[in-house]
Amino acid sequence: MTRRSLRFVRAAVVGVLVIATASAGAVAPPPPDPARQAEYWLDDYGIRTAWQTTRGAGTTIAVIDTGIGRGPAEFEGAVSAGADFSGAGSADGRTPVGGDDGNHGSWVASLAASRGTGPDAGMIGVAPEANLLSLSIGFGGVSDIPFATQVADAMIWAVDHGADVINLSFTTNLLEWDPSWDEAFTYAYENDVVVVVAAGNRGTGTDRVGAPATIPGVLTVGGVDRQGVASQEASTQGITIGISAPSEELLGVSADGRVVVWDGTSGAAPIVAGVAALVRSAHPGLDANNVINRIIQTARPVPGVTAKPDPLYGYGLLDAAAAVAAAVPAVSANPMGDLAEWIRIYRRAEQEPAPAPTSTPVALPELPAADSPSGPPPPFLPSIDTLVYGTVPLLGATVVAILVALGVTAAVRRIRSARASR
Repeated sequence: MTRRSLRFVRAAVVGVLVIATASAGAVAPPPPDPARQAEYWLDDYGIRTAWQTTRGAGTTIAVIDTGIGRGPAEFEGAVSAGADFSGAGSADGRTPVGGDDGNHGSWVASLAASRGTGPDAGMIGVAPEANLLSLSIGFGGVSDIPFATQVADAMIWAVDHGADVINLSFTTNLLEWDPSWDEAFTYAYENDVVVVVAAGNRGTGTDRVGAPATIPGVLTVGGVDRQGVASQEASTQGITIGISAPSEELLGVSADGRVVVWDGTSGAAPIVAGVAALVRSAHPGLDANNVINRIIQTARPVPGVTAKPDPLYGYGLLDAAAAVAAAVPAVSANPMGDLAEWIRIYRRAEQEPAPAPTSTPVALPELPAADSPSGPPPPFLPSIDTLVYGTVPLLGATVVAILVALGVTAAVRRIRSARASR
């Protein structure tokens, strides 16, 4: 059974401020929209600056989660397609799956690519011009379909339907993963898709990253508080963490349109997924390996942290503006690891045994018949000459000698007998 990688601390609805009128009849400028004002990561992590170059047009982010709600205005025009893999949702993937978890997919999607409710109103995502795919799955016991199967099938569907980025905001709390994920994640990599995953949270019992954050090649996201310090509740640690992003005091649009405040690396991951979409939009020629490399190589250093990657922060704090605009040398391999090589080494013992080798009969020359010897006879066997001139005369002489000896012996005995009788 999987556990959510979120820490839902507050479910406070973001309030709506009343626009007041000034005296003398003049209309005062409206106050900042409360939702936009609460999205501190837009400025603190360079996202508004990146928007001067791109807002994610032409890219698609697949959200494999509990489904993106149909109703909220923030998702109007954002979801281009979807499907359900839980057996408990609707065919288009837009019906929330699960009770308490039902809003999770909408919260995640709103951080990645929600549209807001106006030019400067309503919650807006990191890549507000990117398309979304809503792929609904069921956490825990919501679905009769094995969780690993749901995820694997959803990933393959996402790749086949044009995803440039796949976001996975959950953890299994296990280092190992089902072998079916080997094929699904390899399929994503082979088709040039960036896979972004949440590291998990201590607040839900995840002390160290678990699958899918342990799979080579994914971009694993750790979480920090508003001061950029690793979150004690809404993050975890592990050597696979690649980048850190905000995971506390986040906003999320619920399936019913309410905007709530929540915590967790489940929210940090779609912020990074949105930045990956910005990079892909700004640099359409970059492959997935170089998109990931730009994000981690342009990360802002964490004061006092020298290790790269660091088990809490990865390569540092997300910097969307630098990821989009900085000059970064190209790489030829995924800096987060090689899944194909891992499979070659660690799945070897699980492979089917090699088929038994087949033998081919060898033709031998026919042996000569026993009564038709070929070649000269062996020297130790008798020949006709040796029998006539050697063996037979010798045998005759031997017989004669024996007879003579017997006659002599008999004569001697008679003589002795005669003497004895006198």
